[in-house]
Amino acid sequence: MTTTNVLPTLDRLGVTIPDDLDPKSIATEWFHLFCSAVEQNNVAAVADLFSEGALWRDILALTWDFRTFQGPTIQQFLVDRLADVRMSKLELKEEHLRLIRPYPDIVWIEAMFTFETRIGLGSGIFRLIPQKDGGWKAHCMFTNLEDLKDFPEKLGPLRDPAPNHGKWEDARRRSLAFDDGDPTVLIVGGGQSGLELAGRLKCLDISVLVVEKNARVGDNWRNRYEALCLHDPVWYDHMPYLSFPPTWPVYTPAKKLANWLENYAEALEIPVWTSSEVTAASLDASGKWKVTVTSGQGGNRVFTVKHLVFATGFGSYRGRLPTYPGMDEFKGQILHSSQHKKATDHAGKKVVVIGACTSAHDICADYYEHGVDVTMFQRSSTYVMTTKNGWRILFEGLYSENAPPVDVADRLNASYPNRLVELLAPRRTLEIAEADKELLDGLRKRGFRLNLGYKDAGFSLAVWEHAGGYYLDVGTSQLIVDGKIKLKNDSLIKQFTPTGLKFENGSELPADVVVFATGVGDVRDNIRKVCGDELTDRCKPIWGLDADGEIQGCWRDLGIPGLWYMMGNLAYCRFHSKHVALQIKAMEEGVFGKRYSLN
Repeated sequence: MTTTNVLPTLDRLGVTIPDDLDPKSIATEWFHLFCSAVEQNNVAAVADLFSEGALWRDILALTWDFRTFQGPTIQQFLVDRLADVRMSKLELKEEHLRLIRPYPDIVWIEAMFTFETRIGLGSGIFRLIPQKDGGWKAHCMFTNLEDLKDFPEKLGPLRDPAPNHGKWEDARRRSLAFDDGDPTVLIVGGGQSGLELAGRLKCLDISVLVVEKNARVGDNWRNRYEALCLHDPVWYDHMPYLSFPPTWPVYTPAKKLANWLENYAEALEIPVWTSSEVTAASLDASGKWKVTVTSGQGGNRVFTVKHLVFATGFGSYRGRLPTYPGMDEFKGQILHSSQHKKATDHAGKKVVVIGACTSAHDICADYYEHGVDVTMFQRSSTYVMTTKNGWRILFEGLYSENAPPVDVADRLNASYPNRLVELLAPRRTLEIAEADKELLDGLRKRGFRLNLGYKDAGFSLAVWEHAGGYYLDVGTSQLIVDGKIKLKNDSLIKQFTPTGLKFENGSELPADVVVFATGVGDVRDNIRKVCGDELTDRCKPIWGLDADGEIQGCWRDLGIPGLWYMMGNLAYCRFHSKHVALQIKAMEEGVFGKRYSLN
């Protein structure tokens, strides 16, 4: 095993940590050497400050892309980019300097800093590890573009200072109608990802229109199954410019979130066309997008825009239901989970839910709580983590009631490249499993099949690679343990019968309703519906990890000029909406550089 894919444990490094260690003096001395080498463009001197197998993750600041470099590639990256970027005015933030021990055999000195480049303002985080010779070197570096120097967000002292006497209402109406011209950016979808990006763009003085097919902003949450509730805690979910109030519950019900999104759009005066749908989009000869928007009343308008953003989440269930023999003979009802509304629709019936991840658990719990006979059919093993123990272990000191401000937490979280998470997460996964031992043992006793997540990394990598395969337990697992939700997983489905399901081992399961909680299609399906096959086939994959351990296409170049995909949970959208907005703003102002590709 090489040092490029192992944790820098004290045993491996051959060092011990003295009791009288002074983290501040060590970090200050290292940072002084780093600043001097960077400002002199001395790549060899910079590289010498990094340990063997070190990682450097950059988001836009030095590469105009999302990139992670490891080991020898760091030096080549610096050779190619350091002189052109012109890092300067580096400043250590001592208030965020600390010695941390994520585990007894791992020690880091962690510190944050700020810097400038030729065109932008950046922030950074480094982590130092001890060396045999008594020195300390960087094992992990993170650099992030925060703002463009000459084009700041219009916030605080830059907000409009003029009083407005009787003019606001008409100005708001005109801003929604786009009678004076087309927007620069058109966003398809008015959920959290579309609204957060639109808010960012608006603060950067970029004209934007959000097109939402539903009648009201928030209907993408409001119209889903009645029992839907976020499994992420509120302190992880705050939105840009407008945080949830301190009275907000820890876990947000879907309909409450829907109302919040509607209020968010109004408070930030985001231009949204509801009951409207983007029905076609194509690139013209000049490289601009011709986008047809159809209103609920049947009228069409064709916009010419420079940037088209899909903020429509994961793919559609349409055409994605698994097919089995006998489905056409089944006398009951077959639904996809996205079509399910409420448990009382099926009162007095026998329901089988196919799937064993988040939606399946939520729907099964809803059926049980409303007295409906429900069976979960588990096709393959599932990673289960309780939110009570899992969030405490994963988010300790990061996202919690008394943690750092969310903008600091976002940067600390992003500063762990996924190549490092691959090494750390299996330890955390076992730690969570130990805390959840009683529940997990109960599930195993019931026959529920468990795994440790993608690459044994639990939830941490499964969300990036597959966006599924797990359940963050908020109580449904105990219902399975107690037998209140029935479980079937001893054989694969062979066929539907007129009255239920027949399995390969000869067993049968009666059902009046079958709900497929089996995920959705390719994210690109939403682009394909609007832009057609030829253009969609040219797009990069959107979700999943690339060779660097970065998301493949979301929030970054999709391979088609002016085409973007914005998606993710509330936390990802909060952080990365700024990155998408900065890329678009830089392009519009003529300061966007070339995306860096390491040859």
